[in-house]
Amino acid sequence: MKPAMTSRNGTGTLRWTFPNILTVMRLLAAPGVAVMFLYFHRPWADWFALVLFALAAITDFFDGYLARAWKQESRLGAMLDPIADKAMVVIALLVITGYSGMDPWLILPATAILFREVFVSGLREFLGDKAGLLKVTPLAKWKTTAQMTAIAVLFMAMGLEYVREASFLRSHADLIATLSDIGTPEVNVVELAQYGGSTVWNVGLALIWIAGILTLITGWDYFRKAQPHLKDDMT
Repeated sequence: MKPAMTSRNGTGTLRWTFPNILTVMRLLAAPGVAVMFLYFHRPWADWFALVLFALAAITDFFDGYLARAWKQESRLGAMLDPIADKAMVVIALLVITGYSGMDPWLILPATAILFREVFVSGLREFLGDKAGLLKVTPLAKWKTTAQMTAIAVLFMAMGLEYVREASFLRSHADLIATLSDIGTPEVNVVELAQYGGSTVWNVGLALIWIAGILTLITGWDYFRKAQPHLKDDMT
């Protein structure tokens, strides 16, 4: 299959294939998550951010799969893919920590994740042409999956927790009345928030701790592989 569009720059070709376009869309979705909270009131902002984040995360699988299946792998895609992943995770964590009341049980793993991403990015930049030594490992892919899953659960939990707290306030009566009509005759959104909101949040915290541990392990693995190129010549 031929690329969707190409542009010449010197002797090389900048390949705008469909997989690359998916990657760019994921990159643009990263700040879009934060924009949800500028244009919509909560809990709608939480859930719209969840939907946008989940759709973007799905493209993380399809862009690489389609690039390999259609033989459209490119340098542009290889460069944009990790940037899009990091942008999604970093911006989403900033939003979640800000709206969660700076929960220390969330801040600790989030800090570990942000530290590792900055450290590995700096390591790749320092290695330059040798950065290919830090190839993505299977564990690193599991790390990304764990991060994406944890963040999606936390967005869902934030919305439910907001509904649970709003159900006790008369000023939010219209919101609660609207949400009470959403769901099944047995369980609506408000009842789900009242009885399951804290549980979903705790599940999200457990997942982000798992993601944080995997993130640190993969960061150490990359540092270990780079060590031979960080030593000074003593001769």
